[in-house]
Amino acid sequence: MKRLQKNFFTRDVLEVAPDLLGKYLVRRFDDESVQEFLITEVEAYRGQEDLACHASKGRTPRTDIMYHEGGHVYVYLIYGMYWMLNIVTATKDVPQAVLIRGIEGFDGPGKLTKSLQIDKSFYGENLVSSERLWIESSEKLSEIKIKSSPRIGIDYAGEEYKNKPWRYLLCNK
Repeated sequence: MKRLQKNFFTRDVLEVAPDLLGKYLVRRFDDESVQEFLITEVEAYRGQEDLACHASKGRTPRTDIMYHEGGHVYVYLIYGMYWMLNIVTATKDVPQAVLIRGIEGFDGPGKLTKSLQIDKSFYGENLVSSERLWIESSEKLSEIKIKSSPRIGIDYAGEEYKNKPWRYLLCNK
């Protein structure tokens, strides 16, 4: 397997999001053990025009990392208890990100971050150089099938944006 480099992440989120399916999220824990997890579900959030995207409200201390070059981690807390893991995409000042919603063995973004011990300390982590979190490609899956559907839990974004088919799932062959 090979670690993904900056050029993978500095593309438009609608290209990166489906391309993340079938890749491996790799986590090195504090005890130096390393585990790999197949990415099975993601959602794309496309900048200030996307009313479901945090960047639609403009640049804030919370969203600042989304305005950096792709390949960084954007984490935020929901319900006061679950960290959400997002991968920043696109180029500098184009705030786009992919929410990692599922990995093999863990459905749900809150469950996966809890299991992977991902918290606020990962905010801004560079996936290209990080020693504790990165993404690798794999030759294990030569052909994959992808399904798209509307994103989940974003009714506040209005009809147009809540119905965008920007949720991508890895399907069984």
